[in-house]
Amino acid sequence: MLCRALAIAFLLVAPGIAPAIAEAPGICLVRAARQQIGVTVTYDPAYRRIPYPNGDIPGERGVCTDVLVRAYRAFGVDLQRLVHEDMSAFWPLYPKLWGLRRPDRNIDHRRVPNLAVFFARHGESLPASDQPSAYAPGDLVTWRLPSGSPHIGIVSDRRSASGTPLVVHNIGRGTLEEDVLFSFPITGRYRYLPEPLARACGEGTGAQPDP
Repeated sequence: MLCRALAIAFLLVAPGIAPAIAEAPGICLVRAARQQIGVTVTYDPAYRRIPYPNGDIPGERGVCTDVLVRAYRAFGVDLQRLVHEDMSAFWPLYPKLWGLRRPDRNIDHRRVPNLAVFFARHGESLPASDQPSAYAPGDLVTWRLPSGSPHIGIVSDRRSASGTPLVVHNIGRGTLEEDVLFSFPITGRYRYLPEPLARACGEGTGAQPDP
């Protein structure tokens, strides 16, 4: 177990280096997201100008989308660049909810509706389900909160006492792993496991639930 833990820790420090034991890419993604717990402790939706590519706000701050952005970056997958390039090439396909006339690489990847379009285009869009067994570690779920705001999180490989998968997300108190999968209406479910992620995880496949 110690060797396995060290292998995963090394993977998160050195993206692109495969662990000694192959794991399902979804589980690797969850482990990367879990590393943010206790680090990102504040919910901060303020607009900021950030570098491009691989730009980020201070690590102790963030919103729900930053959990995903930082988790994928552990494997060299830069959603800031990928979303910006896709929006620039296919602008009409993305929502126009913020009065923008052109892409904004500072914020586009940090908005849930944009990520939903990107994941549907470049990953898998799966049906929502009320069955816990339908969800695999690494699945990306979107919700509509009571306030009307969209939310997104990563399905964990850990489960509650009742058998419901936990979710790694930031809903207002920093990055946490909580039993919230069925707490709000689910608006989408996606699976985005790009090649760099699979390669870094030793191309492990693992058992995946039926979509």
